[in-house]
This record gives sequence, structure tokens and C-alpha cells, in this order.
Amino acid sequence: MTKKISRRNMLHGLALGTAAAVAYQSGMVSAQEAVVEELKVKGNVRQSVSYWCFGSIPLNEFADICKKLGMVGVDLLGPDQWELMLKKDMIVTMGNVPGAGIPKGFNHVENHDELVAAYEKWIPEAAKMKVPNLICFSGNRNGMGDEQGIENCVKGLQRVVPIAEKHGVNVVMELLNSKDHGDYHADTTPWGAEIAHKLGSERFKLLYDIYHMQRMEGDIINNIRKFKDVIGHYHTAGNPGRNEIDDTQEINYPPIVKAILETDYKGFFAHEFMPKRQDKIASLRQAVEICDL
Repeated sequence: MTKKISRRNMLHGLALGTAAAVAYQSGMVSAQEAVVEELKVKGNVRQSVSYWCFGSIPLNEFADICKKLGMVGVDLLGPDQWELMLKKDMIVTMGNVPGAGIPKGFNHVENHDELVAAYEKWIPEAAKMKVPNLICFSGNRNGMGDEQGIENCVKGLQRVVPIAEKHGVNVVMELLNSKDHGDYHADTTPWGAEIAHKLGSERFKLLYDIYHMQRMEGDIINNIRKFKDVIGHYHTAGNPGRNEIDDTQEINYPPIVKAILETDYKGFFAHEFMPKRQDKIASLRQAVEICDL
């Protein structure tokens, strides 16, 4: 088991560190395995990552990698994946609900019965599997005005919130930009906040996706401070491109994370970027380090 040590391998080895470099260069482990050395984190930010961005790695292995990198869990997993994470002593920081999708949400009353039935089924299961949050969506406008959309979302979610309160699970509506997700209704923070205020439940919150809201609104730190009481989850990605959150893009994450901590936020901070680098885990490690304040 030998591997020719090229200049490229040597430079990569220096980045990995001596022990990992030797293992990598000898062919004993893959480049991905070599880079996953345990990362000591401060733990002030409870970080996780959306699995779909790294879906080429089996979840069983990915959960172990995330734990080594100091993350507390994995985001956006379906019910068939919850038990595995529980066995790994990792948190499903945001669960998916079968039948609940981005275009077809609570803003159209004809969707309510189907959606309510889905949340009635999966909220108790989430509680059982120690999944603290379940995602929900506004749905697309399809010609509907903002006020009607808010009214309809409140009407449908009023049927879900009591179940969430009973089982201690949060239902969290994601804010998305309507440039990538054409016609999506919950594309600004004030629109989603109005739903939260009308519902008046601690079990309904907003998922503030920093990438999406940078594209729609900007003014990230001021909005985080203004709407801190209704934000229950965060996602990251770089803009433009939705890639790494490093210095190749315009969003400056350390002061954003600092502002979030200053709001006394106790929830999760999930990375949801699509890595451009071949070594995806190195990109994930870098993201954890950037946000570990």
C-alpha cells in the first residue's frame, strides 16, 4: 500500500498535519478520512449541518465526522433517519415532515387537511425520537396577496400548534429567497414574523436562512436583533453561489454569529452550503471554525 508523493500530495499533507499526512501519503486512509481529526470547539454555538449538502457520504459515517468536528447534530433528516442519529447520541436539529414541501404550504387552505394530518402523525414521533424542531413552509403564492397568505397560514397552523405545544416540539417555517425559489411566499422576515405574532406560541418559530435573507433583504444583523423573539433556527451559506462561507463571498459570518449570541439565542446554527472544493469535509471543518466564537 504505497502512494507516489507528488508536490500536490505533499502540500495537501502539510495542510493536514504530520500524522494525517503520513497516513494519507501511505495510502492507509483516504484524503477525506485523513482530514477528519477531532476539532476542539468552544461550544457557545451549537452547530450542525444539512445532510443533503453532503449526501454522497453515508449518514452513518457522516454523523461520526460531524461529531469529530464538534457539531451537535445533523439538519433536515426524515423520520427514517431519526433513530440512527439517536443511537449515535447526535441531535436531528431539524426534522423533515413527509408530505410537507416548499411549493405546497400553509398559505393555501386546500392544503391544510393534508398538512395537518402529516404534522399530527410526525410531531409525536419527533418527540419520541428527541427531534426538537420540524420544518414547515409557507408555499408558493400562485397569485395570492400577502395579507391573505398570512391569514391562511395562521388558520392552518392554529390546528398544528396545540399538538406541538403538547409534545414540546417546535414547528419552524423556513424563510427562502424567491429568486432561487420562484414565487415562494415567506421570502421576507417581516412577513414570517407577522404569522408568528398572530399565533403567539413559543412552539412556532422562523428558520432564518442567512444566505436567503441576504439575497432578499440584506441588513442581516439589524434584522436578527429586531426579530430575535421569533427566530428559532439558523442556516448558513455563502453569497453569491451558496457555497463555502469563507472569504470568497460577501457575507461576514463572525460578526453575524456574535450578534446572534448577543440575543441570548439557545437554538441551533446549521450549515447549508454546497461545497465547491473536492475535499468537502475540509470546507465543513473551516465553516465550524469560522463560527466557533
